[in-house]
Amino acid sequence: MSVREEFDAWAEEGRDKGMEERHWHTAKHALARMPVESGDVVLDLGCGSGYAGRALRDTYDAERVYGLDGAPEMARNANRYTDDPQVGYVVGDFDALPFAAGSIDHIWSMEAFYYAADPLETLREIARVLRPGGTFFCAVNYYEENVHSHEWQKSIAVEMTRWDRHEYREAFREVGLHVAGQDNIPDREIPIPAEAEFPLEEWETREAMVERYREYGTLLTVGVAP
Repeated sequence: MSVREEFDAWAEEGRDKGMEERHWHTAKHALARMPVESGDVVLDLGCGSGYAGRALRDTYDAERVYGLDGAPEMARNANRYTDDPQVGYVVGDFDALPFAAGSIDHIWSMEAFYYAADPLETLREIARVLRPGGTFFCAVNYYEENVHSHEWQKSIAVEMTRWDRHEYREAFREVGLHVAGQDNIPDREIPIPAEAEFPLEEWETREAMVERYREYGTLLTVGVAP
């Protein structure tokens, strides 16, 4: 199954809004770090419901926000969630971004980068479209150190890339992006039941659940175009 088919099905089932609810716990902290200024152009790569781009537009008064998704139904749903003429959604491939070189100030991607068919080519495209000094904020929950995420591949038909922290940094550098920072953003909002309530359907021990959300959380890697 292709990325388009997989996530068209998600959109038709209304799962795009559920993704937003789960991701917002850590996404809002990463979004708050982005150096977006009034007049900037922002790309939300793998936008899903488009929540992140809309938040950046509302908070920072970005001049223009584009959301790109490989699934037409996702883009259509996102478009229905806003009437802001400065926010637009397009269907496109990660390895052939439909933007001119040096035309984007900042790029955001949450829980989407690892679906790229060729992640290095996607990074080259990101480096191409960013203006000098532009940033790429890449947030993922599916990564090597987060052992609790490894089973996710079994529940989705699309092949995912599972890099570790070092591989993310090295890949950014390989395409010419400077690594400005990398850290874990813990999810402190997911409620964790008392020890007496374990095991749960998804968790055998409370320690494992605490590790997943409070320690591993979301891996954020920030790149800057030279």
